[in-house]
Amino acid sequence: MDLHGYAVAVAILLFFSIHLWRHNRNNPLPNWPIIGMSVGFLCNLSNIYDFLTKVLKYHGGTFMIQGPWFTNIKFVMTSDPMNVHHITSKNFSNYGKGSEFHEMFEILGDGIFNSDSKKWKFHRDILHSLFKNNNLESFNQQIIQKKLETSLIPFLSHASKQGTQVDLQDIFQRFSFDNICSMVLGFDPNCLPNNFTELPEVAYEKAFNKMESAIYYRHVFPRSLCKLQKWFQIGHEKDLSESQVIIDQFLYECIDQTKYNSNQADESNFDMLKALMEETGNEQIDDKFLRDTALNLLFAGRDTISAGLSWFFWLVSTHPLVEAKILEEIRDTFVTKQESWLNLGVDELKKMVYLHGAICETLRLFPPVPVDHKCAIKSDILPSGYTIHPNTMVLYSLYAMGRNEETWGKDCLEFKPERWVSEKGSNIYIPSYKFIAFNAGPRSCLGRNISFIQMKMVAVAMLWNFKVEVVEDHHVSPTVSIILHMKHGLKVKITKRCVSE
Repeated sequence: MDLHGYAVAVAILLFFSIHLWRHNRNNPLPNWPIIGMSVGFLCNLSNIYDFLTKVLKYHGGTFMIQGPWFTNIKFVMTSDPMNVHHITSKNFSNYGKGSEFHEMFEILGDGIFNSDSKKWKFHRDILHSLFKNNNLESFNQQIIQKKLETSLIPFLSHASKQGTQVDLQDIFQRFSFDNICSMVLGFDPNCLPNNFTELPEVAYEKAFNKMESAIYYRHVFPRSLCKLQKWFQIGHEKDLSESQVIIDQFLYECIDQTKYNSNQADESNFDMLKALMEETGNEQIDDKFLRDTALNLLFAGRDTISAGLSWFFWLVSTHPLVEAKILEEIRDTFVTKQESWLNLGVDELKKMVYLHGAICETLRLFPPVPVDHKCAIKSDILPSGYTIHPNTMVLYSLYAMGRNEETWGKDCLEFKPERWVSEKGSNIYIPSYKFIAFNAGPRSCLGRNISFIQMKMVAVAMLWNFKVEVVEDHHVSPTVSIILHMKHGLKVKITKRCVSE
């Protein structure tokens, strides 16, 4: 090529570069040739949820995410409530989990979170019947009450006397894991013990953490790399395989014990695994079905509750006026004496309108599951006008939806429990496709009521007994994970509260 040819080539390259720059100069996530949007994602990975909220706002609530050409990464993301209503409810039959989701969450087996169509409906019907069991709510309340009295409150009292810092996120994870194991399996692993020794490291509880981390990396790494790691048993895939062995051994031992107890005709104990066997009839289900169902229930009830409680106490501890209003409501609802939290009842908890609003406001701003995804079976057009092609993965950002100005107003970034309380003093109803923390449509969370009861019981017991203060200079921000944990935990100082406060 002569000098003139080089000059023409440079001129053409410069023209296209200027054109691309002008086209993308205001775009927070430009789509570049060859590399796609990868640079923008990598540069904003540490604050990815807030970054995606900004990108979604720029694109009017829906846009196509495109990776480098050679990765074939391409999916639609939305935070438009009407699009979400369409996907989760109106055209529910066209949006399933899909093969890619099933592959990423293969450790969950064929449980309710990882199944579609008839298999999903079978699981849903069984669990729906189980959650309607009259014994379940009272059993759940007894478990939480006992764990509060024997473990959480004594542990925090000791920390208060010693003046030691506590990672409240770790404590809530242990507390929630003990509770969900007791509820589902009839077994308390005592991750949060009833003594003041060093917190134990429980192998299967730690395996859940590794499992969650490995599943996240399956979302962000190319599938070819994950399959390569799995083949050679290295990296996060090795962690996942090792975690599955530990978790499976734990679950199958619990299943065997539950079967043994069932044969003893002991009516004094109730747990979901036992109730599940009675509901379906032992001859209709095998151990694999029980394993998958139990694991899905543990997965749903462990980290979602602990994450919600962590963000709740961070928000309340940094908003003194909100804390004061909740304390006033506790005094008005329960007998004013030091042990009043021991008299917690579901009817009394339902009267706590402001506390309910504070929890909803927490879940709006920090939904435990920040992003969910579906896969289109057939082509479709979303209410916003966006065309969805067959086998396209569609993600909806629960995190961004809680920061949607059109839904929540100009003050959508503020923590205001009052937005959930009407002038008449009752809780305001928000449709599930707008307040999406418990999902929406046929796949909405079956454990919603139980989750609220548990969070309210913990909130009342802790706020009545203790003042929680975040350690000075402790930075709180979301971690990048499939569950919205805090990146550095929640380091707090616990102080015994005077009744007169």
